[in-house]
Amino acid sequence: MRRNRLGKTDVHVTELGFGGGPLGGLFAPLDDETAAGALEAAWDSGIRYFDTSPHYGIGHSERRIGALLRDRPRDSFTLSTKVGRLLVPQDPAGRMDESFAVPATHRRVWDFTRDGVLRSVEDSLERMGVDRVDTLFLHDAEEHFEDALRDGYPALAELRAQGVVGAIGAGMYHPGQLVRLVRESDVDVVMLSGRYTLLDHSALDELLPLCTDRGVSVLAASVFNSGLLATARPTEGSTFDYAPAEQRMLDRAHRIADVCEAHGVTLPELAMAFPLRHPAVAGIVVGMRTAEEVRANTAAFGAEIPAGLWDDLRSERLLDERAPVA
Repeated sequence: MRRNRLGKTDVHVTELGFGGGPLGGLFAPLDDETAAGALEAAWDSGIRYFDTSPHYGIGHSERRIGALLRDRPRDSFTLSTKVGRLLVPQDPAGRMDESFAVPATHRRVWDFTRDGVLRSVEDSLERMGVDRVDTLFLHDAEEHFEDALRDGYPALAELRAQGVVGAIGAGMYHPGQLVRLVRESDVDVVMLSGRYTLLDHSALDELLPLCTDRGVSVLAASVFNSGLLATARPTEGSTFDYAPAEQRMLDRAHRIADVCEAHGVTLPELAMAFPLRHPAVAGIVVGMRTAEEVRANTAAFGAEIPAGLWDDLRSERLLDERAPVA
């Protein structure tokens, strides 16, 4: 599988990365055996970039990814995690976590201070059982952006200068705030969630041109917009950005699916191919929870997309004229 460099660093990622959110029990419980099967299938498929976060299942995702990677040659894979939330132990008292289907053994405390960042990294390394991560992201800082920019970014820059990590950036869904981060700091990469997809081209306004100019890489996450683009023919009840899709979005997805079918391509194949056509995008990150999902996604990844399909999307006004597709 092709690898691309992040910014001007020595960190490289496979164009298809494994997103660790589902391994934390996103939407539904997940047992260790199923998670391990998904990770083994990803490794067997050639995926060598794995992304996780303390937030995902209050540590479950990091622990499960670490169980796969800690015995693999360290230079054979790229690993990223995130900072911004510290996990504080608590008595679950029979309660489940508010975000993931796991017992509420910890609570999250927002912390973008230098000490918080260093503690978060130390805790993540311990959970995963590895000696280092390759990339660190400020995570979900939309409501804490000033703190993340003022305190969190300098802490990440310090770790990069010390050689503790190879690349730094932020993982967010707000293109405007990422624009400010790229302008006001020296990040190497941004992970953009759901804002450069077949259904949302908003990153074309400022973020992607700026990243191209500054040599900052983009990792496109949530390329299926949480579900609406994940099947060949979306159905009622499909989700868009983690909520039931509005009818207008469902109709748009159906129109794109019609064009895909006319060219012998599936909607998920096109959804994965689209972001990678932009020169700023180094890779896509897809959340996967089972070996079956991994095999389906890796089979669809890299499908040949006829040039006429892009032309038809443009003629149907389903694709922004600014979006590169060559």
